[in-house]
Amino acid sequence: MNRDLHVVVLMGGWSSEREVSLMSGKGVAEALRERGWNRVTGVDMDRNVARVLEELRPDIVFNALHGHPGEDGTVQGMLDLMGIPYTHSGLSTSAIAIDKELTKLLLVPAGVRMPKGTMVRSETLFERDPIPRPYVLKPVNEGSSVGVAIVTDESNYGNPIGRDTAGPWNDFDELLAEPFVAGHELTVAVLGDEALCVTELKPRQGFYDFDSKYTDGMTEHVCPAQIPDEIAQAMLDMALTAHRVLGCKGASRSDFRWDDAHGDKGIYLLETNTQPGMTPLSLVPEQARQRGISYGELVERIIAEALQ
Repeated sequence: MNRDLHVVVLMGGWSSEREVSLMSGKGVAEALRERGWNRVTGVDMDRNVARVLEELRPDIVFNALHGHPGEDGTVQGMLDLMGIPYTHSGLSTSAIAIDKELTKLLLVPAGVRMPKGTMVRSETLFERDPIPRPYVLKPVNEGSSVGVAIVTDESNYGNPIGRDTAGPWNDFDELLAEPFVAGHELTVAVLGDEALCVTELKPRQGFYDFDSKYTDGMTEHVCPAQIPDEIAQAMLDMALTAHRVLGCKGASRSDFRWDDAHGDKGIYLLETNTQPGMTPLSLVPEQARQRGISYGELVERIIAEALQ
């Protein structure tokens, strides 16, 4: 690989996942420099990003952004127009995968089991539950468990939900309601065209929300997951199917719930992330290490696929 290419690592931005993106971008840039890449420029994206990139004239952009507008197709479209190669998924894949309802429309017909969901206006939650409790409320187009809440009979949200309770209904006009799937929280990374392994996530308290993901010590990662081989293989197959059907490039990560009382019929894919984290606590680098792939090699493999 030509390590004299100019790589711009695009990070930061203004989404709710800004700080995570900065950590991802810093890790990527440091790994490239350690592996002998001579021209690596980190860019904290602002509204003038197109002009900045025009001045820098990179050979490739490593997209380390998370959330909007770096994960929803907006930045991808800009880079397409500028003729700059970039890592991870393209415009159409990014726009579809960040939208949980659009993702279902593609993956369920392809044989991927996902929870049935219904879109609800936040205002109606104060009158009645959209589906029987327990259920999950989530923004339809956010990642990293941003704005997710689990509503149960025992929750402190009230019944019906109170207007003054803290939850995603305060920040979004519309939400997706899905039946809560009991059991295990698991995830599978796909690199290139290979599903790496299954990790089980065991939060110390509550569920695997944004804080549990990015606060050291709040979640135990069991990698590889201590689950039956046939269950692990089913998840690997589903994650790879999702990666292929959505048209993902580079790395993706699919998140699952598994109700072990129902065997392989209890596996549900929740979402597929096209811009998975690259921080010290992130799951894709962890699974890559499990397969003998160092962090630096992981970064280079993502770049290599983008340059093909």
